[in-house]
Amino acid sequence: MKNVAVLLSGRGSNFLALSDAVNAGKIPARIALVVSNRPEAPGLQHAVERGYKAICIPSRGIEREAYDRLVVKELQAENIDFICLAGFMRLLSGWFISQYPHRILNIHPALLPAFPGMHAQEQALEWGAKVTGCTVHFVDEQLDHGPIIVQYPVPVLDEDTEETLSARILVHEHEIYPEALRIVCEGRYTIEGRRLIVKPEPLPAELGLG
Repeated sequence: MKNVAVLLSGRGSNFLALSDAVNAGKIPARIALVVSNRPEAPGLQHAVERGYKAICIPSRGIEREAYDRLVVKELQAENIDFICLAGFMRLLSGWFISQYPHRILNIHPALLPAFPGMHAQEQALEWGAKVTGCTVHFVDEQLDHGPIIVQYPVPVLDEDTEETLSARILVHEHEIYPEALRIVCEGRYTIEGRRLIVKPEPLPAELGLG
């Protein structure tokens, strides 16, 4: 059973999807801590309502690494194995990432390496992309760059706006983030260079040979 922390800054819809999957027994993990840098974040209130340990560490006016050291102190106190960024609107320092190599997950509303950074859906529309989607990846020191765990394609419709495209992508974000967290918590992967290779799920015992 892995200890997971969720870092968020806003509504926390991906946090709720992860929470639902954990509570349903689909992921061998417990959400041990929820951290927000914004006290008004709806996701923080959702965490409190669901009975999680939820804390706010305000980030305004604090230098990046100094802030990250405050967060990591809380993570270490809970023996966190994996960290899920769920709309956490801060770039992590290199020091933070070095404390949890290949243990920080992020979700991005595009098929990386296409359209990294902010407003990925708007970028897809401006480029006239026919397909975009969402990606869960490990975090490294480059923006939206680490090894890809799971992706899901979403067609771009001629009549799409940034809002309609974002809404359709979000549905699949809520599907693939729990899937990615399950893969890493089960240890069903290897990393070879930039490639993350997912191992097949073991057969149920009743289907085994013998």
